[in-house]
Amino acid sequence: MKKTALVVSSLPGFEKEIGRWLWCLEDVRKDLLHELNGISQIVLDGKIDERQTIGSLLYHIALVEADWLYEEVLCTEWDPEIRSLLPAEIRSEDGSMTHIEGQSLEGHLHRLNKVRETFLSHFKTMDLEDWRKPRNLEKYDVTPEWVVYHLIEHESHHRGQIFHLLRKLQSQ
Repeated sequence: MKKTALVVSSLPGFEKEIGRWLWCLEDVRKDLLHELNGISQIVLDGKIDERQTIGSLLYHIALVEADWLYEEVLCTEWDPEIRSLLPAEIRSEDGSMTHIEGQSLEGHLHRLNKVRETFLSHFKTMDLEDWRKPRNLEKYDVTPEWVVYHLIEHESHHRGQIFHLLRKLQSQ
């Protein structure tokens, strides 16, 4: 039996400490993508107890990641290409998560990958000083380091919801 090494690495091309946090962010995504491999449109758009669909959760994950990048880390206007991938608002008028249905798994994966590629590209030249430099916003101060921590937590939470939905929908 081959022994597995359970270690955190650093993504190549980043300052070492930043790269370790980004490796963790990528590891959460890797597990999510593995579980989504080959799911049907029926499962992607399926609902249980009128909760959100897997497609809605995937859209939400991408939108939140892009929002934190542009609004909190970069404090700038969104890249038009990224904005075009995320035309729906984060919440419906009633405050619930925006419902996304009928989009292919390939479309969701393209969106997730493009947002992540853009996200990571902005951290390539970041040093530890900028990583820990608070962005002073109206409602709070936030560092890029905290943003990455939050996105790991956020995607892990929704990954758990997606895995739960997958098990339920695939057993029907």
